Order: sequence, then C-alpha cells, then structure tokens
Amino acid sequence: MAVATRFLRRIILVMLGSSMVAGAAFAAEGYPTVARVDYVLACMAANGQDFLTMQRCSCSIDSIAEAIPFEIYEQIETIQRMRQGRGELALLFRTSPRLEEKMQVFGQAQIEADLKCF
Repeated sequence: MAVATRFLRRIILVMLGSSMVAGAAFAAEGYPTVARVDYVLACMAANGQDFLTMQRCSCSIDSIAEAIPFEIYEQIETIQRMRQGRGELALLFRTSPRLEEKMQVFGQAQIEADLKCF
C-alpha cells in the first residue's frame, strides 16, 4: 500500500471519528473571523460584489455557523479541496460514502442559509 494511501486513510479516520453533534452556541462562537471572511469573499465572488450581497453572504455564514460546528466545517473545506485534486487521493475523497454524508450535511445547512438569507 502506498504511503500516500495510508496517510489519507488516517486523515479520513480522524475526520470520521469526530462527532457531528454540538450546540449552536459553540458553533457560532467557534468560527474564527478569517474563516467567516473567506466564506463571505467566496460567496460574493459567486453572487455579486455589492453591499447587499455582502450582507446576504454574512447572514449565510452566520446561519451555517449555527448549524455546523467549526470543526466539521473545517473538515468539509478539506474534503472539498481534496476532491479538486488529481490522482488516488482525490479519488478517495470523491468516492467515500462517509465523506459524502458530511458533504450532504453541509449542503443542507447551505440550502437553509440560502432560504433564510437570499
């Protein structure tokens, strides 16, 4: 087994071992400013560069922060970035059913945020 594959499996096991249950207060307080700004900038790049869009994107990350603890959000960001790569590592991130479950949780939180904020 390749070293990269063993490394990836360890990453996945650590990610899957974390609990998806946490209080909304922890989730909202646990998001660092940099993560919130990064989300808002990406959201604005996709939806428009005006003040109203900035307000809506800020509302969206606040809504997501209430639904998902930052630890899970970080894992989801990692999954998304790893899926964009090439090769065996990216393939494992794209085909893992357990990682897909995490992506679906995020997708649902994002849909709810869009309904609330946009």
